[in-house]
Order: sequence, then structure tokens, then C-alpha cells
Amino acid sequence: MQSFAPLFRAEVIKAVTRRYPSRIPLVMAKWWGEGFEELHGDALRRFDKYPHDAVICLLELSNYETWNLPWELNRSGAHDTRTVLPDWSYLDDFIAHMPKPENDPQFEWVMQQAEEARKNDIYFIFGWWRLFFERPWEIRGMTNLLMDYYQFPEQVHKLYDALCDLYLSYLRHALRLFRFDGFWSSDDLGHQKQMFVSARTFRQFHKPRYERIGALLREHGIHWWLHSCGNNFGILGDLADAGVTVFHPVQKHTMDEKMVAEQFGDRLIFLAGFDVQQILINASPKEVRAEVRHLIDTFDRPDGGLCLAAGNGILPGTPLENIEAFLEEVLAYGSEKRSREAFNMGEIAA
Repeated sequence: MQSFAPLFRAEVIKAVTRRYPSRIPLVMAKWWGEGFEELHGDALRRFDKYPHDAVICLLELSNYETWNLPWELNRSGAHDTRTVLPDWSYLDDFIAHMPKPENDPQFEWVMQQAEEARKNDIYFIFGWWRLFFERPWEIRGMTNLLMDYYQFPEQVHKLYDALCDLYLSYLRHALRLFRFDGFWSSDDLGHQKQMFVSARTFRQFHKPRYERIGALLREHGIHWWLHSCGNNFGILGDLADAGVTVFHPVQKHTMDEKMVAEQFGDRLIFLAGFDVQQILINASPKEVRAEVRHLIDTFDRPDGGLCLAAGNGILPGTPLENIEAFLEEVLAYGSEKRSREAFNMGEIAA
């Protein structure tokens, strides 16, 4: 297998704007899950020959211990049961202690990475995990938040507006400091069967803030990459309306992939996530290659519109030969398919 150099920035832009890229970009494909690097160590160097076609730098905005909140945080128990804001009576103080981007030391590292990406002409993605569902339930606790939508809607709106203002301030600060091509965030709006909230609740609380983020990104020509696990089918159109450019991962077994591609392939670009829960960890290399071809044939249109990734962090216990088959087939079959599309376009032009 030959080594592939990372795509130049312009080629990734072609993929996410449907302008006939030369091959399908690999973005977040070597996403090692918790404990994976520690388990395999230097053995993972066998994958160095496979490119990262984008540089991704993500800030940590969940470091609430540094916010100097005037109460003790509950950090015990499962993640979805912890609370940062234990009672709505603390809301004004919580908002007053939100961080200021100009005081955030993380930007120094991000600026260095952005400059390195610029020098190497690599597509650069800036952002952070958790947006308007994941962060609020991280702040209030999952069960509390799901009840808050009905019991305390005014307070939820106030929190969401404050979070939106916080995110916009971080984006504007980044725009002043360095060039970035994409904005990455996440919300995990769905689970295996359906969304955590109804489409109506999403449109009431989440979508207006998504639209504010989308408006700023569109103004500056920034592509929006959203990671949202689970079944998001009922709001994919809303996400596209709000300005999301690239959707990840179209989680296996939660949505009908062909229906997603057919109904939303003209409005969304897909960072199709390879199934790490079942196929990558349990299948044979031959079956892994077949699944790669299925994803490419399903989501890649003649003019592009597809990047490929791991669906989530690759789990300990995943055979390394399966990861090799995944990465190799994306590049081999993906390049072959893009070459066919280019030939077909030449034939049409002729």
C-alpha cells in the first residue's frame, strides 16, 4: 500500500462544497478511543502512512473548576448525573462567571497549530465539544434538563442565550486571531432509537441558537462540522437550515443511511462515520472493506459531498488489521471512485 500525502486545503474544500475532489478526505479517521493508545503504543505507528486530511484543534470549555464559581461543584457519580448548576437560583452567578475568550490561555496553542496548518496548506478546523444539548445537560444533569424544558422554560432560554453569547464570543475572538476553515462541535441529539427531545422542543430551544451560530459562520465562509450521535433524522433538515455544513457520523443502525443520503444529500455534506461499535471490532477485514465501499457508494455523489471518519473513538479490542483495512479501502476505493467520476465528467464535457 502506498503512502498518501494529506490533501491540500483546496481539495478538502472541494469535498465539502461538492466541487469534484480528487479523493475522499479522511477526517477523524484515526480517532483512538479511551485506553487505545495506551494499549497498543508504538504498534499504532503502522498507521502513520495514512493521512490526516485536516488539522483539528479543540478547546476545553468544560473546565468549570477554573470558572471560580461561588459554590462547590458536584463532580461525583456518573457523568450524566453530575451538576454544575444545582439550582436555577444560581443562574445569574453562573452566567457572570463564564470565561472570557481573551483570557483563555488555550488560544496560544491553537494559534500555533493554525499557523502550522497554514504553512503546510492543510484544512484547519477549530472548535470544541458540546453545544446546546450536551453542555446544558452537563451543567444541569441529564434528568434535570429534560424536565427543565417543561418546568423552567424561561430559565432554560436564559441559559441557552448566555451559552450562545459565550460561543459567539469565542468564535469572534478566533476569527481575529487566525484563519480557520471549519468549526467543529457536538451535541449528541439522538440515541439508538430516536432523539432525546422532540423536534418541537429542538425547534423551540435549540434551533434559534443554532441559527445564530450558523449566521456568523456563513458571514465568514466557515464550514460547520457537527458531530451528533444517534437518530437525528427528524431534524436533519433543521440543522441544514441553521447552517450546518457537514454532519457526522450518521450512526450505523440508528438511521436508514440510503434514506438520509437521498433526502439530505443535496443539503448536507456527510462525514460518514465507520461503525466502531460492531463492524470494526467484530467483523473480518473483508467485511470491513465491504462496509467502506457501502458507505462510499451511499454517500459520495458525482460532485463529492463525502468525507470519511471513525464513527466515534475506536475501542480497545479492535483488531489492528481491521483498522488497516478501513483506512486502506477508503483511500484505494475512494480514489478509484473519484477517478471514475472525473473520467465521466470529461466524457460529458467532450
